[in-house]
Amino acid sequence: MIDNKALFLSKRAADSFGGYANAQLRRLQNALARDSYPQDEKERHIMGSVQSAMRSFADRYATLPEGSLTLTIDKSEREDLDSEIFVDVNLKHYPLRDYKNIWSDMNTIVKDYGKLNKRNHKKDDLHLNKHAMHLIRLYLMCLDILEKGEVITYRENDLDLLMGIRNGKYQKADGTFYMEFFDMVTDYENRLKYAVENTNLPDQPDMKRIEEFVMNVNERVVRGEY
Repeated sequence: MIDNKALFLSKRAADSFGGYANAQLRRLQNALARDSYPQDEKERHIMGSVQSAMRSFADRYATLPEGSLTLTIDKSEREDLDSEIFVDVNLKHYPLRDYKNIWSDMNTIVKDYGKLNKRNHKKDDLHLNKHAMHLIRLYLMCLDILEKGEVITYRENDLDLLMGIRNGKYQKADGTFYMEFFDMVTDYENRLKYAVENTNLPDQPDMKRIEEFVMNVNERVVRGEY
C-alpha cells in the first residue's frame, strides 16, 4: 500500500481534508459565538454550519437541484430572537427518505447549537484548543498531499506549532482566540487553494489501476506469497 500510495492520491484530498477542516473551524467559531457574540451573529454562525453540512449532501443523498433549498437570514417575529434563519424549499419528486435525512442533519445542527448546558470553562477551553490544533493539522496534511504527494501523519516538524495551539498559546483569557490564529487559518486556506490549482495530482484516482492493484494483492495472498 505504501509503495503504491500514489494510486490513491488525487485532488479529492482537498475536499476530504478541506471539508473536515472547515467543520473543525465551524466548531471553533460556533463555540466562541455561543458565549461572546450577539444573537444575530450567532444566527449567522448557525447558518454557516448548516451550509457546510449541505455541501456534503451530494455525496450522501439524491442530488438537490440548484436553488431548490436555500437559506437566508431575516428579521424575526419571535420575541426571543432579533433575526433568524429562513428556508425556501422547491422540490418535486424527491426521495422521501433522503429528504427526511437532510432535515435530520440540519435539525441536529440547530438543536446541538441551542443546548444550554452549564459551561465548564476549563473543559471547554481544552476542547476549543484541541479543535484549533486539529484544524491546522488537517491543512498541513492536505498541503503535503497536494504539494509533495506524501501522507505524513506524524507531524514531527510541526510539533511545536501544534502543541503550542493545543496548550492555549493563541487563546485569550476570556476564551476567545487572538486574531493571529485566524490570520494563520486564512494563510493556510489561501495556500490550499493555490495548491489545488497547481498540484500534479489528477482530479480523480485511477480506479482501473486501483482495481488491478487490489486483484493482484488478493491473488498473491491466495498463492501464499504474503
